[in-house]
Amino acid sequence: METKWVSEAPARLRKHVNLSIRHAVGLTKEPPPRCDDPDEAYFALDSVARLVHGDLSSMLVGGLGSLFFQMLHPHAMAGVAQHSRYQRDALGRLLQTANFIGFTTYGSRATAHHAIERVLAVHEGVRGVADDGVPYYANDPHLLAWVHAAEVSMFLRAYQRFGRLTITNQEADQYVQEMAVLARDMGMVDPPTSVAELEQAIARFRPELRLTPDAVIARDFVAKGVVQGPLQKIAYWLLVQSSFSLMSPWARDMLGVPARGPLDQMVIRPVTSLLCSSLRVFVAPTPRVN
Repeated sequence: METKWVSEAPARLRKHVNLSIRHAVGLTKEPPPRCDDPDEAYFALDSVARLVHGDLSSMLVGGLGSLFFQMLHPHAMAGVAQHSRYQRDALGRLLQTANFIGFTTYGSRATAHHAIERVLAVHEGVRGVADDGVPYYANDPHLLAWVHAAEVSMFLRAYQRFGRLTITNQEADQYVQEMAVLARDMGMVDPPTSVAELEQAIARFRPELRLTPDAVIARDFVAKGVVQGPLQKIAYWLLVQSSFSLMSPWARDMLGVPARGPLDQMVIRPVTSLLCSSLRVFVAPTPRVN
């Protein structure tokens, strides 16, 4: 009996730490059901999206980068500031986002479309006037296109820098093309289907971007985080700094965060890579399907 307990101890420890890590970032519920039927799955079983989104370590960095990047559009930020309770329930909002990614990445077509319809229904009520006096509407295809571009670019860059496996340029283009399917189902028009088109789409948004007072509040709130304990705070600081490093210099400047230069290259990136590798011991990434 004692021998069995000893032999099972590593598995129990991994499960305990797995739950602790997931709960610390707001993933307090079981992941959405996974569809592995190739005839029913929303994304192909060998899709790059399943590979990228299945690596929690790099997704934490990319998710933070996406939040910071999205803040730079005044209308997207106005919708969050006026209609979201992110400061009262930051982890709850993260859980909703994670579930949407899970449903659309690993679910069946029926499950994914249901999740999309639910998000669009919530967006129907997200309307108002931004600080520039211009009305905004969360389901506006133009605004959805910005959120999509910010998310896809940050998720991809995070995986390329901190992901478990190396993906080729062709696979990076394939990821953007796969995510364009989701974009169209969300109501977007002519979404980017390659990395080059994604970069061009972001460049077209640059004249619209700026750091509003609401964005300053959100930036500082997200950068500070809601984690407890000294080790968790250090880990979170590394993830935040690494998420800043995913952005182009012009975006970091606009966001008002300093460029770390040598500190980023010599300390932050290597230590974050080590942290990501350590997290994978307890939260295994989705394996590549050939």
